[in-house]
Formats: sequence, structure tokens, C-alpha cells
Amino acid sequence: MAMTPTEAALFETTGPRARRRILIGTILSAAALAALVAWIVYRFYIKGQLASQYWYFFAQLNVWEFIGMGLLGTMRAALGAGAIALVVGLILMLGRTSKFKPVSWLATAFIEFFRGTPTLLFIYAMFLVPAQMGLKVSTYWMVVIPVSAYASAVLAEVYRAGAAAVPKGQKEAGVSLGLTDWQNFRYVVMPQMFRIVTPTLVTQLVVVVKDTSFGYVVTYPELMVNAKVLIANFSSLIPVYLVIALIYILVNLAISRFANWLSRRQDVKVMDISEALPRGVDA
Repeated sequence: MAMTPTEAALFETTGPRARRRILIGTILSAAALAALVAWIVYRFYIKGQLASQYWYFFAQLNVWEFIGMGLLGTMRAALGAGAIALVVGLILMLGRTSKFKPVSWLATAFIEFFRGTPTLLFIYAMFLVPAQMGLKVSTYWMVVIPVSAYASAVLAEVYRAGAAAVPKGQKEAGVSLGLTDWQNFRYVVMPQMFRIVTPTLVTQLVVVVKDTSFGYVVTYPELMVNAKVLIANFSSLIPVYLVIALIYILVNLAISRFANWLSRRQDVKVMDISEALPRGVDA
């Protein structure tokens, strides 16, 4: 498979010896992984964890419906938190880069505070503080607000890095055309910034999905909470957690693949544009 322009810029083309070493390393790694899986399965077997009494209920449709409801709850919370984080993160980035110092200081304090504090602590705060004030908050928002607050702080820095990665000449060209700072950002910087950071934004959704598992604190009906219900009903700890872990892995793998696809698609677009330009003109 041919490398994209980004990959070509980051990596040198491998020679025959390097390809041979990579092949040998891949085979050895696959053998080691297979041996590890075999050892785990063997340990499960001798400990009786493969007995049918711990697995039979997975053949029941209602169990998978219950797991599916938990997955739906996880995705609802993740999508809600992700959508909020995309908007709030952009606002925080604009605040941090603002020339008005009080706004910049406030945005920076928010970003650093929420980036440096565990999400679980915020969820506990959402669970305890509103109740002490007589406010009623649904379990959905008890999960979404803290997760989106942390994700917003992270995405604000992602946006800032993307804006900084836009070539300086592009910004100077906008100024030379008489654009104001806001117009320059809106029409010149922001479109290129989003193209740069889109794969990273999608990848950040993996973190958001995993953070929703803290919903067990407030008994929000997501995947981990439903897993605990299954464990309590069928006394099957390891098999249930293995299945739930596999579901998380598949979901996050799908998100990562989608991010890679976006990155490759954007690289192909850039390559197509550069090939379409006349000789001597840069994209």
C-alpha cells in the first residue's frame, strides 16, 4: 500500500533488510501473543472459569438486549459529551488566545483545572453538590457534564495546536487583504485548523467513551452498570467483564479506524489539489 503524503513525510521508505526485520518481529510478536492467550485460556480452564454455569446465559436473547441497552446508554452519553466538548472546546480556545487578558486568564484557568483533575471526582461532585443545594439533576447529565468538561479542556488545546499549525504565510495573506483578526480566523485559519485536527477530535471520542464507564457512581444505565447487574444475577464475574471489555475494544477500535480513514482521506484530498495546480504554484 502506498504511503500518504503525511506518512511519507514522517517515515523513510524501508529497505529489504528493514522489511525482513519487521516481518520477523511481527511473527515473533504474534507467536508471543498467541502463547499469552493460550496461557490465559488454560488458567481459566483449570480454575473452572470456562464451565457452562458461567457462560450459559449468553445464549439468551434478553441478556444481549440488556447489554445492548447498556451500550446504547454509553453511546448516548458519549455522543452528548462529545458534541458539547466540540463547541465548548472551541470557545475555550478562543478565550485562551484572546488579547483581552482577563478572558485569557479565565479560559486558561478552566482548561488547566479540568485537565488536571480526575473526571471521577467531577462526577462525585455532580452527584453530591446539586443534591445539597436542592437541585434535581438526571443521572444522564451527572455523567455528561463532567465528561464533557474534561474533554472540552483537552479539545481546547487540540484546537490551539491546530491553529498554530496553520502556515504563518496564510495568516499574513489574510491580514494583507485587509481582514480583521476575527475574519482572518474565521475564513483563513479555522477551515484549515479543522482539517488538521479532525482525526484527533475523532480519536478523543475514545477517551470520552471510556470515561462514561464512571456512570456506575450515579447508577446511570450504561454498559458497566448493566454488567454489574448481570454479575449480581448470574454470579459470573470474569466472563461478563471479558465480554464487556471486548465490546469496549470493538467500539473504540471502530472509532480509531474511522479517525485513520479521515486522516487518509484528507491526505488524498491535499495530494489531489497539489497535483491539479499548475507547475510552480504551491497548495
